[in-house]
Amino acid sequence: MRIDKYLWHIRYFKTRSIASTAVKKGQVKVNGQVVKPSREVYAMDELIVRKEQIDLQLTVLDIPKSRVGAKLVDIYRKDTTPKEAYEHGELVRKAKEHYRKQGTGRPTKKDRRDIDGYLEGDDIPFDEGWQ
Repeated sequence: MRIDKYLWHIRYFKTRSIASTAVKKGQVKVNGQVVKPSREVYAMDELIVRKEQIDLQLTVLDIPKSRVGAKLVDIYRKDTTPKEAYEHGELVRKAKEHYRKQGTGRPTKKDRRDIDGYLEGDDIPFDEGWQ
């Protein structure tokens, strides 16, 4: 079975075209080698899939005949990703949230001035400097 089709079948990507694009970009390795979407995958192949800044490590156990339900995914793959990789991904997510809350939009003029003042090394915040 093709690697892009396999990743779609075991629900690592929502659509097959997204899976194919990820393989083309080099985010998927089979046995340590970057591959094309047409690469055949076999049982006991080692996969490394880069998704959301985490390198997921998988072992192919079997090839599904069609797309499987979420509960049946473990029959066809074994997740060998170390816990440190998931912890690193969580740390990256928290760092992004700390800088600016999601959904707050673009920085306001006041935010921009505060950032510029900080970068220029001003000791006095912008609001207190005006009189």
